[in-house]
Amino acid sequence: MFKDKRTINLGIVDDHNLFRKGLIKLINLGDAEKKYNVLFEAESGTDLKDKLKKEELPDIVLMDIDMPGMDGYETVEWLLRSYPTVNVLVISMFETEEAVLRMIRLKVKGYLSKDIEVEDMHMALEAILHNGYYYSDFASDIISRSFSETDADTSKKIADPKEFLSQKERDFLQFVCTEMTYSQIADKMFLSPKTIDGYREALFQKCGVKSRVALALYAVKHGIVNL
Repeated sequence: MFKDKRTINLGIVDDHNLFRKGLIKLINLGDAEKKYNVLFEAESGTDLKDKLKKEELPDIVLMDIDMPGMDGYETVEWLLRSYPTVNVLVISMFETEEAVLRMIRLKVKGYLSKDIEVEDMHMALEAILHNGYYYSDFASDIISRSFSETDADTSKKIADPKEFLSQKERDFLQFVCTEMTYSQIADKMFLSPKTIDGYREALFQKCGVKSRVALALYAVKHGIVNL
């Protein structure tokens, strides 16, 4: 989606000025190729609305949740309704199941904790650019647990298994049906090995299997993967 762009434009929305400056520093520290450009900073959802009237549309918006006035949830809902091509990466101190799943339902592209390092920031940005999404280990754990809590008979009740698999899971299954190791799959999908483990365990639960071979056979049998 961004392959032909030389510069990726970012917007930062957080009510703490020091944290916004810290994010900019993290972005610049790992950006040897000067690939990223911070178009603007906003201190709230209302401020973001004003900035978007004056600035070029960013490719990715880094979004806090706890803000005065329009909080992160309300801001994301408005932003993606008004500008659906914008990608949102949430960076928040909230690591609760409710916060993560609520943002996932709003269709954000990634979720990070605020105690991130340079590598975390750039791994997330690169994954969103090349793969369309990125969830840190704690967010992936929450997502995986939410899968495990679904009806164990789901796969038997739905005629087309593709209906209960996300695009991320279908992408993962494509790689499962190759000779790549899980570590290589993690690199290919711009995710951590722990996140890949979460996808695997969630799919074992959803598909009712207990091994990689059985998972691959399931994917081929149900037309999820064509060899």
